[in-house]
Amino acid sequence: MKISFSWQVKFGAMLIGLSLFFYLLHYAIFRDAHHIFFYLISDLAFLFLDVLIVMLVLHRMLEHRDKQSMLKKLNMVIGTFFSEAGTDILKKCAQLDPGLPGIDKGLLVTNDWTDKKFDDARKRVKGRSAELNASSGDIMDIKDFLIGKRPFLLGLLENPNLLEHESFSELLWAVFHLTDELSRRNDLRALSESDRRHLSGDIKRVYGQLIVQWLDYMRHIKRDYPYLFSLAVRTNPFDPDASVEVK
Repeated sequence: MKISFSWQVKFGAMLIGLSLFFYLLHYAIFRDAHHIFFYLISDLAFLFLDVLIVMLVLHRMLEHRDKQSMLKKLNMVIGTFFSEAGTDILKKCAQLDPGLPGIDKGLLVTNDWTDKKFDDARKRVKGRSAELNASSGDIMDIKDFLIGKRPFLLGLLENPNLLEHESFSELLWAVFHLTDELSRRNDLRALSESDRRHLSGDIKRVYGQLIVQWLDYMRHIKRDYPYLFSLAVRTNPFDPDASVEVK
């Protein structure tokens, strides 16, 4: 049976051969086996420390750099999501939130926001239990919008790197679940009270996760893309006076 060696195996064999050649050359010239074995064992002893340094330090550094690069690309995908659908979904859900006047001022992101302010807003939103009042008309509006955006949302799932962003993946699954629930009901105007509450719960799940992701996205573009941040601030879905025009 013919064995096919990879180039790495061949390269390794060549290096070992060169090493043996120079050891033999050293012995042929100096006839000092003690010197050869002394430094050979010393170098082998340090080799284990060298491997440890590479594994614990350099590997972690390279892994961190690759992860940061991947997250930067993912943030571009997340930015596209908010531009095409996320901000509008957030605005539609916010209109169903009777407690919004109590938190909207805490979500009016400005240039003065620090990381601490973003963290505080995130904790406040995650610790809040919103009860949405969704009428049949509101649910129909959300249904029409989500079905219209379904091809775009399916396109996002084709990006395998999204699996690395667990919280955003969960948001997408929540959005898809809500879309499926709504699309399978023929007449949203004839919903029973229990079914309406069920759909309101699905909308609430999307709403809560969406606000958290929106805050994370706003933090990211404030730090790295100030021109995108400027537009996002002017179109803030929680600002009743929001206007895309620069005033």
